[in-house]
Amino acid sequence: MTNNKKHLALTVFMITGGYHYDSWRREGSRAEGLGYLDLVVDMAKKAEAAKLDGIFFGDTVSAGKVPGVDPTVAGHYEPLTTLSALAAVTSRIGLIGTASTTFSEPYNVARQFSGLDSLSGGRAGWNVVTSAMGNENYGMDEMPAPADRYARATEFVDVVTKLWDSWSDDAVIVDREGGRWGDPDRIRRIDHQGDHYKVAGPINMRRSPQGHPVLVQAGSSGDGMRLGASIADLIYTAQPDMKLSQKFYDQFKAAVQQAGRRPEAVKILPGIVPIIGRTEKEGQELAAELGNLVNMDTGRTIMEQRLDMSLADIDLDEQIPAERFNLESSRSSRQRTEIFMRLSVEQGYTLRDLIIENARGHGHGWVIGSASQAADRMIEWFESGACDGFSLNSPYIPGGLDDICELLIPELQERGYYRDEYEGTTLREHLGLERPGAWDVQKVRAEEPANAG
Repeated sequence: MTNNKKHLALTVFMITGGYHYDSWRREGSRAEGLGYLDLVVDMAKKAEAAKLDGIFFGDTVSAGKVPGVDPTVAGHYEPLTTLSALAAVTSRIGLIGTASTTFSEPYNVARQFSGLDSLSGGRAGWNVVTSAMGNENYGMDEMPAPADRYARATEFVDVVTKLWDSWSDDAVIVDREGGRWGDPDRIRRIDHQGDHYKVAGPINMRRSPQGHPVLVQAGSSGDGMRLGASIADLIYTAQPDMKLSQKFYDQFKAAVQQAGRRPEAVKILPGIVPIIGRTEKEGQELAAELGNLVNMDTGRTIMEQRLDMSLADIDLDEQIPAERFNLESSRSSRQRTEIFMRLSVEQGYTLRDLIIENARGHGHGWVIGSASQAADRMIEWFESGACDGFSLNSPYIPGGLDDICELLIPELQERGYYRDEYEGTTLREHLGLERPGAWDVQKVRAEEPANAG
């Protein structure tokens, strides 16, 4: 039994085709069921039985360069509808979904996540993204520049949180005698007028159990870090190297403090892909098997899209020249481009090596071996100030998630780095995050003398 209150924060990425590219080709995968409810119900229940903090759905609003070939890259599950269905068949695990500030409107997103939070009893989280592709499906000739996307996102989140705060926590009075379900004096308009949005408010639904659904963000560019430091409760990041992760962790916590927030109020979770078995040999055999499934032609196409460059003239056994990497592309992640550039230029990875690396971790860290060895690495990172926990990426489905839940989590529990039972009912409680106050609480605090207390 663990009594260690300082434990890892752990969520699992619901990549239903398996995080390792082409792992869906493995016999026994559930590739035939992708897009249907049964698969994600089984995954969510399995994650909840392991007491994970939350499940996380990313989102892709494009069918990709070669539609249908690789199910890993497609958005088979629209996050909000899927999480709403899963809210009904789970009771404690957090439900984190992605919605783009480039392709959505604040009032809609505010209602959707507030609704999910209420329907789930306080388990919702919103992964705030600005998107890097998909403009052709929204009437846009091209993606807005990153700086413009982040400026819009910053105001977008401001509007959403104002809407969430527009009802006080005690606005619902259910006065049957007086004929008032809610008290209009405890509900206020937000009257937001900014550079991108004009929203009157208030929201047309009661304040949800968490006040604010947990805000998640994953941008690691300068603009992305500024946004995350100012608004996020949880940060997802790609950090395959421990020393660089320590540097990122320190920089991000400093940015949080500079934004006027407590550094401990933001949890930083790098992604990790545990390719594990009961023994080191089993893990190595699994890694070799998954590597042999990778389709190199599809892998080249995926790398072209990930790096926003043509690789037609690069042989599989050649390195990509340093000058070919475009760190300023608006259609790719600068952070991941930098990771692959370091591997190619500094460590001599060939295109074939990069395809395998991308297939295995997509720029995230991975560990091959036993569950005990994976736990060793996670604990080392946690204790060394490289992270507050991890986003767990199952290399294949269903067995990879089984290994995480049945081998890795018990190992962490046994060592006192993860809880044996849920200690709260909301996602904020799972993560040790404070619940924000509504407009009336904020008004009282703003009116308090600076030296009060």
